[in-house]
Amino acid sequence: MSEEHGLTPRQVEIVRLISLGCSVKEIAKLLGLAPSTVDNHRARAMEILGTDKAVLVARLAMWYGITTPDETLTPAEKRKSGRPDDGWN
Repeated sequence: MSEEHGLTPRQVEIVRLISLGCSVKEIAKLLGLAPSTVDNHRARAMEILGTDKAVLVARLAMWYGITTPDETLTPAEKRKSGRPDDGWN
């Protein structure tokens, strides 16, 4: 599927990072946003995707082509987050 999800570009960024295992605090750090702002975008994205389960966000992100099973954090994202690995490792 592609852009049939109805998410904003910012919500897509957040869904992608959630699907890679990032916490709200990590996403806020990566995107330069307040954690409360990330939480608001996350909640709205989950509402649009029709789930109240965070664990289903990764599956839906793959379904809609937002991420792939082999996708990882970019080197810049790893540096900013301070993580040695991405969410799939």
